[in-house]
Amino acid sequence: MASPSGNREVVVDLAEQPGSEKDERILGIDEAGRGSLLGPLVVGGFVTAASTAATLPALGIRDSKLLSAPQRERAYATIGPLGVRLALHLSPGTIDAHVRRGGLNDLEAKAFGQLARRAGVQRVFVDACDPVAIRFGESVRRWAGGTVEVDARHHADRTIPVVAAASIVAKVRRDRAVARLSLSLGGALGSGYPSDARTTEFVRSFLAEGRPAPSWLRASWKTMDRLLPRPPLRTLETFTP
Repeated sequence: MASPSGNREVVVDLAEQPGSEKDERILGIDEAGRGSLLGPLVVGGFVTAASTAATLPALGIRDSKLLSAPQRERAYATIGPLGVRLALHLSPGTIDAHVRRGGLNDLEAKAFGQLARRAGVQRVFVDACDPVAIRFGESVRRWAGGTVEVDARHHADRTIPVVAAASIVAKVRRDRAVARLSLSLGGALGSGYPSDARTTEFVRSFLAEGRPAPSWLRASWKTMDRLLPRPPLRTLETFTP
């Protein structure tokens, strides 16, 4: 797969990294739904042996954004017997609380660290959301207990196979959560992202009925400013002399 710059992306073979053992269990972590207007942010993890991780690209496991929904479901099923799939769901209310104080990256680092603790491995590879990848990795390491080795990189879901697998876990679990939400609301929510006209129209219609912002909606998103119903403008004719 060519990168935006035109150079070929290098896939990191963890089994060939200095100091690694082929049978060492490693963890990849990524998220899905960070920019969504509704539903959970899902942090996905995949634990497997380093030697197994090296075989994932040959099985069609790659960044979830490069796969269609049916391909992601098949990939999700493929990795099932090869390791342990983990997921942590962060609710819109939790996300809003952190966004309002500028701490969304901190929330993700905490969730990544919690997943690393749950996995019980010593080497973790994560897709960094912070502009400074090393800083994000250090934060994840602290939340994980301070004893694990965390390798944080930008676009790790495209260059580290175990993180690509984690991206598939996160995206599939997120898509399933949105599908359940859509079914419960009896409407077509779309993808849940502000760029999706189906999503914004559904939210606008829902709020137009005078209902308060529901628990499945991220009220802190700027998109809400244009979706919330506004009171009618008062004209000079509305004033009595």
